[in-house]
Amino acid sequence: MEKSCSLLVYFDKGTPAIANEIKEALEGNDVPAKVDAMKKAISLLLNGETLPQLFITIVRYVLPSEDHTVQKLLLLYLEIIEKTDAKGRVLPEMILICQNLRNNLQHPNEYIRGVTLRFLCRLNETEIIEPLIPSVLQNLEHRHPFIRRNAILAVMSIYKLPQGEQLLVDAPEMIEKVLSTEQDPSAKRNAFLMLFTCAQDRAVNYLLTNVDRVSEWGELLQMVVLELIRKVCRTNREEKGKYIKIIISLLNAPSTAVIYECASTLVSLSSAPTAIRAAANTYCQLLLSQSDNNVKLIVLDRLNELKASHRDIMVDMIMDVLRALSSPNLDIRRKTLDIVLELITPRNINEVVLMLKKEVVKTQSGELEKNGEYRQMLIQAIHSCAIKFPEVASTVVHLLMDFLGDANVASAIDVVVFVREIIETNPKLRVSIITRLLDTFYQIRAARVCSCALWIIGEYCLSLSEVESGIATIKQCLGELPFYSVSEEGEATDASKKPPQANSITVSSRRPAILADGTYATQSAASETAFSPPTIVQGSLASGNLRSLLLTGDFFLGAVVACTLTKLILRLEEVQPSKVEVNKATSQALLFMVSMLQLGQSSVLPHPIDNDSYDRIVLCIRLLCNTGDEIRKIWLQSCRQSFVKMLSEKQLRETEELKAKAQVSHAQPDDLIDFYHLKSRKGMSQLELEDEVQDDLKRATGEFVKDADDANKLNRILQLTGFSDPVYAEAYVTVHHYDIVLDVTVINRTKETLQNLCLELATMGDLKLVERPQNYTLAPESSKQIKANIKVSSTETGVIFGNIVYETSNVLERTVVVLNDIHIDIMDYISPAVCTDAAFRTMWAEFEWENKVAVNTVIQDEKEFLDHIIKSTNMKCLTAPSALDGECGFLAANLYAKSVFGEDALVNVSIEKQADGKLSGYIRIRSKTQGIALSLGDKITLKQKGGS
Repeated sequence: MEKSCSLLVYFDKGTPAIANEIKEALEGNDVPAKVDAMKKAISLLLNGETLPQLFITIVRYVLPSEDHTVQKLLLLYLEIIEKTDAKGRVLPEMILICQNLRNNLQHPNEYIRGVTLRFLCRLNETEIIEPLIPSVLQNLEHRHPFIRRNAILAVMSIYKLPQGEQLLVDAPEMIEKVLSTEQDPSAKRNAFLMLFTCAQDRAVNYLLTNVDRVSEWGELLQMVVLELIRKVCRTNREEKGKYIKIIISLLNAPSTAVIYECASTLVSLSSAPTAIRAAANTYCQLLLSQSDNNVKLIVLDRLNELKASHRDIMVDMIMDVLRALSSPNLDIRRKTLDIVLELITPRNINEVVLMLKKEVVKTQSGELEKNGEYRQMLIQAIHSCAIKFPEVASTVVHLLMDFLGDANVASAIDVVVFVREIIETNPKLRVSIITRLLDTFYQIRAARVCSCALWIIGEYCLSLSEVESGIATIKQCLGELPFYSVSEEGEATDASKKPPQANSITVSSRRPAILADGTYATQSAASETAFSPPTIVQGSLASGNLRSLLLTGDFFLGAVVACTLTKLILRLEEVQPSKVEVNKATSQALLFMVSMLQLGQSSVLPHPIDNDSYDRIVLCIRLLCNTGDEIRKIWLQSCRQSFVKMLSEKQLRETEELKAKAQVSHAQPDDLIDFYHLKSRKGMSQLELEDEVQDDLKRATGEFVKDADDANKLNRILQLTGFSDPVYAEAYVTVHHYDIVLDVTVINRTKETLQNLCLELATMGDLKLVERPQNYTLAPESSKQIKANIKVSSTETGVIFGNIVYETSNVLERTVVVLNDIHIDIMDYISPAVCTDAAFRTMWAEFEWENKVAVNTVIQDEKEFLDHIIKSTNMKCLTAPSALDGECGFLAANLYAKSVFGEDALVNVSIEKQADGKLSGYIRIRSKTQGIALSLGDKITLKQKGGS
């Protein structure tokens, strides 16, 4: 049996000490040997050994010892040994202990007295404690505060025993007298805690009598005062007005712990704007004054909670919250920006954006190693601000465009995506953005950023000068042709005089040859020319980024370049009256495209051009050679229309998410209506009046109505035993983040009293039982509520199993009733979440655990099956509804969810309808940890049939 102990001692079970060796060491005079022997004895007892033969030895040789370490270990030994027999009566030999404890309580050494008093706090046997009470009470008046504070705790623990009120009838009165005269802060706190725990009315009277001096009390006592206020106000909300004054007076206390508790208590007790504003101000002060990052994160969590329930008040605090960006910690900065972005209004948007711009400029200094990540966060925040309030875009877009060439690729991608969205939503900024983009295009070094920037150039260069500048910029960045060259190494010689060499080409007739730059030449007959292997031509220093990226084999970028040139040439035909200029630009564009194809098919690069890029470039060549009106419309208008549609869907999705987050609450038809203006205001402070108004508003809007109704609770009740078992048990399972609470109802269905009834539980998976439930005695046909707490450490399906064990007076053996297993569902840990497509792809590439589940379902409609999977897995579909429209016979969608432990769950659904109407395909799950991937896979396998 596991037993509780105040000290955990490491013990290696592989080398257990022998009881005789311990006994010999205890009987000797060597103090270190005694200490070592006592530690071994305690370790053996904690590991299930009984060692009854040691008790008398310890009484004879250890009790008289004056060594403090030995005495401390003696008390630990006395704490863990069995003090009662099978019937619950105290063992006779414990009388020997009583005398020693009495002597210790009167010992001249303060340490011995103090630890003995502390030991009494953990004794539950009335027969042992009763003879010691006079000595305990004498220590209440001892001169040393260490003894007084422990004596008060001993009195409190004795008074809390089942027969404690008979043992110490006037304990609250004595402690109240001690409290009025005590000067030591710790002892005073213990005395107030005793009254708070055992005689709450006396504690309240003492507090209200000394209300003006609360701010002068010590930190420890003030913390207990706040705990008392919370308890009193929860049971009697009408009296919270007088206590809130005490809390507000403590907001100016020197202790930061007290200030934090005051703010938390204010928020929990009052909804008055004055109280909430005072709490928010306190949190903001702590945010700036505390250097510990953990404290800052906790305070930001509290501010986030305030934002959800009191947004109007938090809006005024937005600049104070923003000052937390001065912390170098990225987690703090990220959390701060998340809070601020939801508090932005037309009144404060300019101040917020100005602050963010200053922070962006600071990141250019390069002093901190994570400046790139921080800059990316700031860019995303500014992007969000500009989308919500387009009028501020003009003040930030040009500053951010300086970071298109940022070494942090993710940051540069965020900038170019921001520019792409702003140029569409803010037509007035189009000309200035295009001009700036063309000026800074050569600075871009990342292929993905180049691709997006080229798309912007192809879509939004509309005037003649812009189109010509766009073509010129692309040509400059591609550099001079050719991309590679083949140089001649030999003169034309007579083939009969010299044998053919390796890498030589013998030309026996006149035929046209295509040179590296795309022009034609004629070769002489019967000549032999030796060519060296082709080599890359890097170009001059003036040639730019596109050339260097192409020469690394990035032909997807080459295809984007070809498409952009095609769009610009098509638009040039519309705005350029001179056909000569158009034909010249067209021929130059065709030359670049053909050169890219030649580069891709040559041996100069390790990998040839891919088929998709090849087909795309060939399509552009054909289009420029033969253009129809329909094709022109698709290239110059349809692309932009698709982009506009994507933006509108994104905005609609964000609006729906905000609506989903908003708390929907309704008042019940029979709820009480309280008319504020008809209430008596006599003797009420302004804070109480505000609180009444807020409470009435909450009651009217139904905010006091609990979310979880009784029907949902009934669904979570699990039957643990059968109806025919002598003991019936059922459990109500509550999952709350890291904890699982089992509320087990046990009913004795027999006509006998069940003794030592115990609920024995065990767990499988990443679950851990916090404490074992105690034994109970159950009367005939009576019931008992037993609570069990279980800690959860990861998102993995776990199993809880166990027995109910009891004894009856008729049967000597213990009866065991086996319980049904309780399966903890992974759905209790994960919730739908949203992330960007780029973030999803990044995580998909990084996560190492994948679970691939084959589709096996009776559902025949693709969208119906997808909806069923979303509902079964409690995930969010990231794929836009427009991408799922239409009847094409196949469907691909990405799902995302986040666990309470911060783990990401990614799911890709790829299905196809077969000729017989059945669905086939795969559901792939990826995560960072194995548990979530396996558990989700099991859940999908179980649920995908469609019926369950």
